[in-house]
Amino acid sequence: MSQTIAPTVRPLRADDLPQWSEMWTAYLAFYETSLPPEVYDSTFARLLGDDPRDFNALVAEQDGKLVGLTHYLFHRHAWKIEEVCYLQDLYARPEHRGTGIGRALIEAVYAAADARGTPAVYWLTQDFNETARKLYDRIANVTPFIRYQRP
Repeated sequence: MSQTIAPTVRPLRADDLPQWSEMWTAYLAFYETSLPPEVYDSTFARLLGDDPRDFNALVAEQDGKLVGLTHYLFHRHAWKIEEVCYLQDLYARPEHRGTGIGRALIEAVYAAADARGTPAVYWLTQDFNETARKLYDRIANVTPFIRYQRP
């Protein structure tokens, strides 16, 4: 059974565009949003680019199919000398949830942050994202911060 085999986590490649786009569309739909095609194009190009200000991307692959993705960014922080890592997007295909895909992707981001000398990794989620929060509660500490956003 392929769902019990650990996924291969690797950097995003140009030929991943169709599967990445499909998963990112599903991820955005979960958060009740959609984006125009030019944002997809820009985001994918940035994920593959080499500008240090841009996001990085990892995908989880099983049996030749992408089953998850994560986008993360290193940035400066006013309270620290070293950079911090913001994990912006994390998605596992619904039929693969609960099989270790999310954990593998988060641990790969942790490893990338450690390799860069960036021990702090943080992310946000919606309070209603109960399935993911069960994982997050096991591998991270919830903070008391509340997010505000310009209207």
